[in-house]
Amino acid sequence: MADDADRANDYVDLTMAHCLSRAPKFDKPSLTECMECGEDIPAKRQAMGGVTLCVDCQSVFEKRGK
Repeated sequence: MADDADRANDYVDLTMAHCLSRAPKFDKPSLTECMECGEDIPAKRQAMGGVTLCVDCQSVFEKRGK
């Protein structure tokens, strides 16, 4: 019979799996220039993977609600 610790561990495992399945995938290469304004995207931002917008354009994009 499962005890409270086993049930809690199962809950954590399910929650973690759910969160990880919904996390963005950053395995795509980033652009070197912003596709919106053409400005260079800093190397540190490019390292995240899948980046297509500079910081300023990304901020505007997020404020608009995508």
